Amino acid sequence: MCAQELVLKQRTEILHALCSSGSAEHLERVLDILLAHGELLWEDYQNIQVLGRALYTNARWLLDLVYTKGVDTCEHFLTALKQVLPEEQGAALSFSGCCLNLEKREESQSTSTQTLLTHRPSLVSKLQGCIDGALEALVVSGHFNSGDCNEVRLPIHTPSQQARCLLDHVRSKGESAAKVVLHYIEQKQQSGSQNQEKLTPPKDFLKYQKKLSSSVSAQSCFLSTYGGTSHMSLDDIYTEGELELAHDCADVHGPLGLEDIVGTVGTVNEEADTVLVSGEAGSGKSTLLQRLHLLWARGAALQDFLLLFPFSCRRLNSEQRELSVQELLFQHCCWPDREQEEIFQFILDHPHLILFTFDGLDELKQSFSDEHRLCCPTQRAPVHILLFNLIQGSLMKGVWKVVTSRPEAVGPLLKKHLRKEVSLKGFSPSGINCFVRKHHSDPTVAAKILESLQTNTALLGLCHCPVLCWIVSQCHKELLGCGEGSLQTITDVYVMILQHFLQHQSPLKSNMGLGWLQEHLTTVLRLGQLAFEGIGTTCYVFSCTDLETCGVTDKDICMGFLIQSKDMSSTHSKHYEFLHVTMQCFFAALYLVLSSNTDRSAIPKLFEPQDIRDTGLTSRCFGACLPSTDQQRQVLGGEATAAETPNLQITATFVSGLLSQRHRSLWLHCCPSALMEKKVKQVSRCLSKGMQKHFKSIPQPVAGEKKSMHAMPDFVWLIKCIYEMQESRIAKDAISKLEVDHLKLTYCNIGPVECTALAYVLQYLRNPVGLQLDNNSVGDVGVEQLLPCMHICNSLYLRNNNITDEGIRKLIAKGIQCDNFQKIALFNNKLTDACTQHFSHLLKTKQDFLSLRLGNNNITAEGAKQLAEGLRFNHSLQFLGLWGNKIGDAGAEALASALENSKTLVWLSLVGNGVGSAGASALANIIKNSTSLEEIW
Repeated sequence: MCAQELVLKQRTEILHALCSSGSAEHLERVLDILLAHGELLWEDYQNIQVLGRALYTNARWLLDLVYTKGVDTCEHFLTALKQVLPEEQGAALSFSGCCLNLEKREESQSTSTQTLLTHRPSLVSKLQGCIDGALEALVVSGHFNSGDCNEVRLPIHTPSQQARCLLDHVRSKGESAAKVVLHYIEQKQQSGSQNQEKLTPPKDFLKYQKKLSSSVSAQSCFLSTYGGTSHMSLDDIYTEGELELAHDCADVHGPLGLEDIVGTVGTVNEEADTVLVSGEAGSGKSTLLQRLHLLWARGAALQDFLLLFPFSCRRLNSEQRELSVQELLFQHCCWPDREQEEIFQFILDHPHLILFTFDGLDELKQSFSDEHRLCCPTQRAPVHILLFNLIQGSLMKGVWKVVTSRPEAVGPLLKKHLRKEVSLKGFSPSGINCFVRKHHSDPTVAAKILESLQTNTALLGLCHCPVLCWIVSQCHKELLGCGEGSLQTITDVYVMILQHFLQHQSPLKSNMGLGWLQEHLTTVLRLGQLAFEGIGTTCYVFSCTDLETCGVTDKDICMGFLIQSKDMSSTHSKHYEFLHVTMQCFFAALYLVLSSNTDRSAIPKLFEPQDIRDTGLTSRCFGACLPSTDQQRQVLGGEATAAETPNLQITATFVSGLLSQRHRSLWLHCCPSALMEKKVKQVSRCLSKGMQKHFKSIPQPVAGEKKSMHAMPDFVWLIKCIYEMQESRIAKDAISKLEVDHLKLTYCNIGPVECTALAYVLQYLRNPVGLQLDNNSVGDVGVEQLLPCMHICNSLYLRNNNITDEGIRKLIAKGIQCDNFQKIALFNNKLTDACTQHFSHLLKTKQDFLSLRLGNNNITAEGAKQLAEGLRFNHSLQFLGLWGNKIGDAGAEALASALENSKTLVWLSLVGNGVGSAGASALANIIKNSTSLEEIW
């Protein structure tokens, strides 16, 4: 199919690719290229780029013109489009045969004005960041006046649009003006600073910079804990979590550092300037941002940015006014003492030197949308509209933005506006060790806590979540006094901190019996009602009026579960928030379990959060549980206020745990037993019903293939709820009807906590299953947590999970004892030669083992020789994958010697191992002798 036909056939898709982002950048870059290569005349360009006309209309004009110009122009157009579009967008289009070289145009130029056209793409790039210098040169030379400069500097223009506007103006001024601007660019290149001119900010700007950095430092230097009664230095306690790119990147070797968040590594969309840091609740996202803020304020990091503006989405929820960007920056971050307009103009002129951070996008009341477009920074709008336009780049294009959110709150609509996504995975095992030792000045106490964690792997798995690690460390006396293995679930940990905080207020009694909750029941219910209402209305910051409505007293506040909200409290009006959003969910769950005033439909509704969001039942679900006077807040925000599915699910998880047999004794004197039993039955029914819903969605297998289920994240949540209940009867009932050969849980954010829950439930499966957990965060601790269900796994897929040799040692020791275990895949982990002795033992011991895939690890010739020892004695292996290791000729020769008489091997891959002629010659013997081999790579 010729290029002209491709343009016509794909017209709708091309229009979408050029215009769907709402930005004209893709269209303008394509026009730059076509102008440079003479495929468009200047008159053509002016006919397409009509000021004020809709973007889609301009794009249609271009497509019409390109088509009428014929095959050559269409081919140039498609090649330019392929060059301009991000890879994921370009993948949806066909560019068959369109591979022209657009880098250079071999023509001699006679005039500077023509050079402006033929080198337009590169000139646009070079002018960004030094517009002011170019304008100054044109003014000094007498070619530009202040009106020309103002047209170029229009606030609605992005940096690239300012560059194009400048070039268009220069072209209209003639040959001498073109010479001036080309000479200026050449000088910038020669001085080695063509991308960013040496700035001399005005004095008032520098004073503001100092004031802002001082303010940011003051807000960031302490980590407020325990109701604000003690302040912990961030320097003393900060422990790095594990940062990973959310997508594969060949350039990344080793862990990511803090500055890599805004570095070039892992960039997937060069045109975007928003970076997402995603992580589960409690994974340390806010603390990571706090650390970044502090390092910037001290001049220790991010020094490419002259200003950093930190925002909390939780607090922006409370902003009812319409604001402009200038008001948002100066009123919510730091107010300039003077020359506000001059400082804001400097920000507009140098967006690439400014960094915004938005913490907790998932806590914003409104879901992300790109429907309301805004491009003027002086125009007022609701705060969420400003935020969404800043993120997508239609407002303040060029300013860097770092946004944190839980992964489930980020949909494809937002992801297309991201420069890259970084995942925060919580603490590594060494991180847990480091945090506990930092938290306790007494090394003896720290050592005892760590020893206790090592004997309770379920609790150790929970501590990969920093907020849970903090709770466990904070409650060390309760932890060390409660006996080995007694803490198993997330609910156990939160009940422990509830007890710790309540008894902290009455230390003389030190009542460790069951009456501690009854004594403080009124406080718990009042805080629970506040938390419950807040979850229902996406409210996390509470005014004094909110507290009074729920009856919360000063004594309740002193318990330590509520802290005064930063930046929201003044001498006249205080605002409060729970220690952490998970603490708010826990108190909401306590209210649901202990209160006699809740509607009987509240628990079933809680376990159907997706239905709530889809049908707008939020206020009915939560409103039914509250006295009518408390429903005022339901009205605030109108339709935009919707209960967040993630927080509803966390609350439901806690409800499951609180109603477990192990905690029911706590509630005996706090709630009628008949009501408690009714709630237990409700939760059991909801969990069983939820699981059946997933099972019914399993499609019938294609003839000749195994029946498989690709689980959704909601399935993992239900599994965690079942685990929290700690009742084998409920687990058996929930999983008994699952009849599949293969259970797929890839990209489901499976960590050690989820592994514990999965193993607890899956161990009750009736028939063996293949368990696929590729591309998660299982790690060595997670592997250990999976061992209880190994007997039911005939195959285990753990690709890309940060597993080391130590995890393999424990896995193989258990796998050898399991009759069903026949296949394992461990591509792209952290395995070395040390693991091969365990696999060798496995191969010698299990004569029904079928498949071993260890690609893309760090296995050398020594490891291959160790594997060969096991292979000599094995008479069952069919698939062996070792590609992407370092076995070399020596390793290949050892494997060839062990396999040359194999009667079972079907498939062998040794790609990317540095195998040369000697290794290939040895491998030829396998081909010569084997009667079973079908493929060798």
